[in-house]
Amino acid sequence: MKHETVCGLDIGTTKTCAVVAVDGPNGLEIVGVGEAPSLGMRKGVVVDLDETIKSIEAATERAERMAGVHVGDVYVGITGDHIRSTNNRAVVATTSEDREVSATDVRRVIDASKIINLPADRQIIHALPRYFTVDGQEGVEDPIGMAGGRLEVDTHIITGGTTFITNVLKCVHRAGLEAAGLVFEPLASSHAVLFTEEKQVGAVLLDIGGGTTDIAVYSLGSAIYTATVPVGGNILTSDISLGLKTSLAEAEEVKKQFGAGIGDNGEQTFSVRGLDGRTTKDVTTPQLRAIVVPRVLETLRMAKAKIVENVPRDLVLGEVVITGGGANLPGLLPIAEEVFGLPTRVGVPSAIGGLTDAMNQPQYATAIGLVLFGAHGETEVGEGPRRGAGGAAILTRIKKWFADLWN
Repeated sequence: MKHETVCGLDIGTTKTCAVVAVDGPNGLEIVGVGEAPSLGMRKGVVVDLDETIKSIEAATERAERMAGVHVGDVYVGITGDHIRSTNNRAVVATTSEDREVSATDVRRVIDASKIINLPADRQIIHALPRYFTVDGQEGVEDPIGMAGGRLEVDTHIITGGTTFITNVLKCVHRAGLEAAGLVFEPLASSHAVLFTEEKQVGAVLLDIGGGTTDIAVYSLGSAIYTATVPVGGNILTSDISLGLKTSLAEAEEVKKQFGAGIGDNGEQTFSVRGLDGRTTKDVTTPQLRAIVVPRVLETLRMAKAKIVENVPRDLVLGEVVITGGGANLPGLLPIAEEVFGLPTRVGVPSAIGGLTDAMNQPQYATAIGLVLFGAHGETEVGEGPRRGAGGAAILTRIKKWFADLWN
């Protein structure tokens, strides 16, 4: 992949971000970034086609100008309350005469795992193999070449509403771009902020955006549960605006500066402009805390409730990693540690060259992750079977079924 261009497009509720990377001498490097306000999206869903198209055009144009290249294909992030996930298991008999698992068998068993009861208005976004079982031997990462007559796979399947997906793709297409692939956003973010060891030990990724909070739970190297909560940072801004009787713009500044009102400096007093933009009034951090903390607790508890309901109780999780723009909220980490009872850190993108300090921020995790997914998807596909053991065989297998991942 010499100097091949890869572009990630994160169409968020607050902002649309395009990131362009090329494969340089030292690996993948970011060469262009473009941002534009998002006015046509609500909670991950298109509510205004024209506004969304304008945002995509503006963001990609800025990224292209910085990179000095033209972008044709983009990896598009998708989220929203319409996303659902399930785990499915499938089994096939191996077909070769010498009872050896082939790449064709692997493709057949993954295809078989996609056969689920799906309403007409839903489609599969990802079918991510978690592990394979050969003649009863579980936990196999790379079954190709193994002797066996019966091949099973455990697959994590992510589905989305066809209408919502079609509208996003329509906007991308009308902005003069082609979608090289659709990626559920927390999977992309995890590429940028989670370490392999964290995925192996067990981790919860929370990607808090403007309109949604995306969840991805990892164990033994692969995603075992993914979901979206339709609440993000914007509702916090609205709460502050209502509670302090100030504009949304002023409330956003208060949120960024004081967050949950939990600081090292004890109680503080600060001035806030009124709705008329001229008068000011004094507000204390405890007053702000009374507005912010209940909403933050509610969001985190909603996420935790989904995890508790859908993840086996005996599963050991090592930590919570929070990314997305919401991760910048001052005072968030101690609240999250209290809710989840786990060590918590902010996830910032690090696994790519060309990152400036401005880009090394949690709000860019999804866009940077989309680039990584696009560039390395063929070798790190599905977060599951990883490079290492049986490298050549894994690459052969992945090339065979990579095309099916976007089905």
